[in-house]
Amino acid sequence: MKFTADFHIHSKYSRATSKDMDLDHISEWAKLKGLDLMGTGDFTHPFWLAELKKKLKSDGEGLFDFGGIKFILTTEVCNIYHQDERLRKVHTMIFAPSFKAADKINLELGRLANLMSDGRPIFTFPVKKLAEIALTASSECLIIPCHAWTPWFSVFGALSGYNSLEECFGEYSRNIFAIETGLSSDPAMNWRLSKLDRVNLISNSDAHSPSKIGREANVFDTELSYKGVFDALKKKDPKRFLFTIEFFPEEGKYHFDGHRNCRVRLSPGETKSNNKKCPKCGRNVTVGVMSRVEELSDREEGFVPENAVPFKKLVPLQEIIAEVLDKGVDTASVRNEYLKTVNTLGSELFILLDAPLDFLQRSMPEKTVEGIKRVREGRINILPGYDGEYGTIKLFEEKERKTEKFQIALF
Repeated sequence: MKFTADFHIHSKYSRATSKDMDLDHISEWAKLKGLDLMGTGDFTHPFWLAELKKKLKSDGEGLFDFGGIKFILTTEVCNIYHQDERLRKVHTMIFAPSFKAADKINLELGRLANLMSDGRPIFTFPVKKLAEIALTASSECLIIPCHAWTPWFSVFGALSGYNSLEECFGEYSRNIFAIETGLSSDPAMNWRLSKLDRVNLISNSDAHSPSKIGREANVFDTELSYKGVFDALKKKDPKRFLFTIEFFPEEGKYHFDGHRNCRVRLSPGETKSNNKKCPKCGRNVTVGVMSRVEELSDREEGFVPENAVPFKKLVPLQEIIAEVLDKGVDTASVRNEYLKTVNTLGSELFILLDAPLDFLQRSMPEKTVEGIKRVREGRINILPGYDGEYGTIKLFEEKERKTEKFQIALF
């Protein structure tokens, strides 16, 4: 069975997260986006876990039903600790095959920190111990490093990470079957590291609000069950794990290097020339994902490993509509146009990836269809993100937007 999954989200119990990140809104937006399977996020939080137990209905296959969407038990945790005379800050996702396994994990973690404090709790012990706790609860737990390249909180982060999975997880590295590439990198960047050939590269939204669900996702063709997902990832089977759906990594907040306070954005070459210093103030810049990949890679750009799982890049539909209308992404006019479009033509992922353009032209403004066409063809301009600032995507040149023909085509 072919299905699309977004495993990494947060609930309303996580910091800086929308109060609408509850099961009703998550399932509603999953359908709008075209997702079949959602991670619950935050199962370590007692209130959220209680809500999940009350509202989710087991399907007998390790997944759960709510509002016409399947759910899988997931959580993200943060470990901050010293190792080898360096401060480490690593975010890790755990998949649990049952509430029983989740309860066992929470029992152990609850002895080590206050799980009520945040949906993404913070621990002061090494990630290796986290892996031990999860795998002791159940050998079917999945442990996946989150947004593996972001500078501050990731397994390979330039400012607090490691140079390999083995350094971080020790003997438990053999139980790491996948890493999450994050918004600021894509599989092609990760293919440059031969040491990652054995693991899957998954992509998820890390959504903190319902409209961000599905901005990255994973497409499988296997049994829609916990075992189906577990086996497809463990065995790295490209016949069952078909492809990932990706942001353009340049749009991610940490793709390039830079110093946000000085509005300085640097390519890896420029950072090297400046000895990692801001050319305006002289302070250290935040070294981003592209530079870190370059530092650890042992292959040239463009290398594709054997049996690599392919990927497709997209720009979220609301962003395309926002540029066409010249409005903010979160404005009412953009939201209304988005809802009208998906309720008329089908899910967002269908519209962006699969719908014939002549089909879209029957009900969408010409320029919105043209924007979708350009994204599919990769004909976009991006000013890369850096030091916590998202990159800026432009589908249409300013001189193009000012023409009478463009204005007429909006309607």
